[in-house]
Amino acid sequence: MSEEETKNAAPQQDVAQSFEIRKIYVKDVSFESPNSPVIFTDGQWKPETNVQIKGSNNELEKGLYEVVLTLTVTVKQNDKTAFLIENQQAGIFAINGYPDESLQGILGAYCMEALFPYAREALDSLVIKGGFPPLMLNAIDFNALYQQQLQAGQAAPVGQDAQH
Repeated sequence: MSEEETKNAAPQQDVAQSFEIRKIYVKDVSFESPNSPVIFTDGQWKPETNVQIKGSNNELEKGLYEVVLTLTVTVKQNDKTAFLIENQQAGIFAINGYPDESLQGILGAYCMEALFPYAREALDSLVIKGGFPPLMLNAIDFNALYQQQLQAGQAAPVGQDAQH
């Protein structure tokens, strides 16, 4: 390039893409066993399990986000609540250089997938300490859930809650 072409060249405006997990932590946790100790003597263990998933995110500062995965599990035995457990597993993520639509997918799917193993372990540990058999939650395809929300027009923008 000649000196004149170099002077007239537009400055590079591409921002490098980066993703970093800064912190993963339990934001809130609750365990209730309203029918104990009777529930432990209520016949053979054949639980009915209901799992609800909720995700939210909040931009703390430019490029820094808190993402919260809330899992609520209700387990019933013979129509009685054996236990109700809720865990808000959170993380702080530094995310820069992505277009808005990609950022939404990262927050709504990828960050949730990063948080899920921690949430699953926290729930399982509390359930065992509560005297119940291990809670074996199956893996969740957060990308598929996020895509379903997009198609239904329910995907939450940055800083809002999303129901999975």
